[in-house]
Amino acid sequence: MQTDPQLRANHLLAQMTRLQDQIATQAAARLQDWLPRIERAEFVASASNLAQWLALRATDLSDLQAPLSTLGLSTLGRLDAHVGASVKAVIAALSRIAGQGAQDYPDPAAFEAGDSVLLARRDALFGAQEADDPRTRVMVTLPSGAGTDGGALIGGLIAAGVDCFRINCAHDDAEIWGAMIASIRAIEAESGRKFPVSMDLGGPKFRVTALAAGKKAGGEKRSFHPGDRFALVQNLTDAPKHLFSAMLSHDALVEALQVGSVVSIDDGRIWAKVDDLSLGLAELTVTRAPEKGGKIRVEKGVNLPGSNLRVAALTQDDLAALDFVVGHADVVSFSFVQTVEDVQALIAAMRSRAAPGAALPAIVLKIETPLGLQNLPDLIVEAGGSVPVGVMIARGDLAVEIGFERLSEIQEEILWLCEAAQVPVVWATQVLETMVKEGQATRAEITDAAMSQRAECVMMNKGPHVVEAMAFLRGILTRMDRHQSKKSPRMSPLHLWQSA
Repeated sequence: MQTDPQLRANHLLAQMTRLQDQIATQAAARLQDWLPRIERAEFVASASNLAQWLALRATDLSDLQAPLSTLGLSTLGRLDAHVGASVKAVIAALSRIAGQGAQDYPDPAAFEAGDSVLLARRDALFGAQEADDPRTRVMVTLPSGAGTDGGALIGGLIAAGVDCFRINCAHDDAEIWGAMIASIRAIEAESGRKFPVSMDLGGPKFRVTALAAGKKAGGEKRSFHPGDRFALVQNLTDAPKHLFSAMLSHDALVEALQVGSVVSIDDGRIWAKVDDLSLGLAELTVTRAPEKGGKIRVEKGVNLPGSNLRVAALTQDDLAALDFVVGHADVVSFSFVQTVEDVQALIAAMRSRAAPGAALPAIVLKIETPLGLQNLPDLIVEAGGSVPVGVMIARGDLAVEIGFERLSEIQEEILWLCEAAQVPVVWATQVLETMVKEGQATRAEITDAAMSQRAECVMMNKGPHVVEAMAFLRGILTRMDRHQSKKSPRMSPLHLWQSA
């Protein structure tokens, strides 16, 4: 007669077997679509695991988890890097508990392979360290002065523990970039250690470029409060005389608007809704603004949450920058990437500029828009099929685009998906920002920095206190490594509450 655990195991075994079959069918169909796009043989296993993970996560597993735990089995919460092996192990254990014979367990190496691949790719993109250094690498954005100070800042950052550097191609020029990289390469030659250089392509700029105050608008420096109205225009000649108007940097912005569309200005300081549209002109009403009002100024960013802007990610400025970047950067960070066609265009542009036989730089996909987020699995496969690939959670623009309240949820999901693809992640935007700029971190920033330890790399921006912030961040990452590895808690001993 079957015991109660056997009955439960039999029921769960049937469910898990159906799940395994479902995963196999759905993953095979997706992989069949992906394989023709994968040139790098070493990326096939990663794409296969990603396909299995996507099939698995299309199913609600929550009703399975508690029953599995009562039998001492995995609840499937940490299988991202090894989906097939984890499901097979649970089925093998259930088969034994249910008394239905001994199914083979997967080779333990199957569980280690995904993690090993991810760590190797992290080191290739963001630098290798000693075994006792933090698991998460640190990238720092270089200011213009790093190209003219004889390598002083770069040397100070390396001494503080930086692993790799970011150069923003939206600023400076090839001469300054070359001076920065020369300083890095000189230190590499002396130390024997590689410090990868990531160069950010600026991408299309969605900003306010000019202002016009209507006769009743109260001047260009007026503060906007909820209920106030203004206009967005493609050209100032279209500006209505009765409204304060802002001209935008890209025609696609106004063209994408519809009545009811939401617009954010200056990283979400001002929110407004479109009331009326005409050719080249949108009239809006402010829905949210700071208590003392928010000002619309030239060069402030503009976002259209909920609107899919079909704009090519590569601009003419990006193509010009690539003339330098392809021969000097280890990594190209791709801003505003949204579609497979964007990735194809970048790879083609790099190939046309690379020396014969030279390896192309790796690509880091900067996820900044809902469309890029939606297409992320295909973007990863398209890029990773040709060159080493990573993903940056560009939390500044992404938060505005998807809503601040969704950011925590979405950044978790990106971490999970990228672990399934065995692709390293950069946790970016405003990490320890107050400390970098003012010398003292806020409590919320410290918690955020601790959370960044689950990514393979964390990026800090430039600022007068960046060297001190760098050392501070490394301390946080080192302490968090004792307690957490990706989604898995590490059960190292706790001494705080132990008696002497």
